[in-house]
Amino acid sequence: MEAWKFCVLFFCAFLGGSAIFLVKSDKSKLLKLILSFSGAYLFAITVLHLIPDAYSGSDSREIGIFILIGFLLQIFLEQFSEGVEHGHIHKHHNAQIFPYGIMISLCLHAFLEGMPLAKDHHNELIFGIALHHIPAAFALASILMQNHFKKGSIVFYLILFAVMAPLGFYVSIGLSNGTIGGVDAYFNKIMGIVIGIFLHISTTILFESSADHKINTRKMIAVLLGIGVALIGFFAGGH
Repeated sequence: MEAWKFCVLFFCAFLGGSAIFLVKSDKSKLLKLILSFSGAYLFAITVLHLIPDAYSGSDSREIGIFILIGFLLQIFLEQFSEGVEHGHIHKHHNAQIFPYGIMISLCLHAFLEGMPLAKDHHNELIFGIALHHIPAAFALASILMQNHFKKGSIVFYLILFAVMAPLGFYVSIGLSNGTIGGVDAYFNKIMGIVIGIFLHISTTILFESSADHKINTRKMIAVLLGIGVALIGFFAGGH
C-alpha cells in the first residue's frame, strides 16, 4: 500500500477522533454537514465505481445476493455499534464501562471497508472511506470521554480503530494474490458485501440525520457537493 494512502486512511480517522480534545462547544451542525457530504460522496462512488466493478466478473449473477448480505450485516452490526458509523453520539452515564459492542463492531466495519481497496486501487474510494471515518472516530472518542476514560486510553482506541481499514486492505491483497488462502475467485463476492455495507451507511446518513426527513438548504448543498466531487473523479478518470 502506498504510504500516502495509508496516511490518508489512518490520519483522517485518528485526527477526526482526536478533535474531541479541541472541541469546546457544540459542533453538531458542522458534524451533520460533514456527514451529509461524506454520505453523498460514499453513495456516489459506490454507484459509479464499486457496483460496476463487482458485476464485471463471471459470477455477476450472484453479486446481488452478497450485496444483500452486506446490507443485512450492517443492520446486525448496528445493534452493537449504536450507529457510531453514522456519527451518532449517545449518552453513556456509567463510568469506566468499556463499550465492547461499539468498539468490536466499528473495527469490523472499518476492516471490511478497507478490503475493496486492493481492487484497482480507486483513489475515490480511499477518500470516501477516510471522510466517512472522521465523524465515526469523533463519535467513538466522544463516547469514551463520556465514560470517563483517560486521554491516553482514548488515543489508544482511536489508533486501533484507525489501523483497521489499512489492515483490511493488506489482508485483501493477500487474498487476491493467493498468499492468504488463494481465494481470488471470491474477491467480487467480498466486494458485494462491502457494497451492501456502503449502501446502508450512506443512505442512512442522508435520510436519518434530517428532521422530519426534510433536507434544508445547507444539507442539500453538502449533498450536491459530495456527489459533484465523485462525478468529477469519475469523468477525470476516463470513465
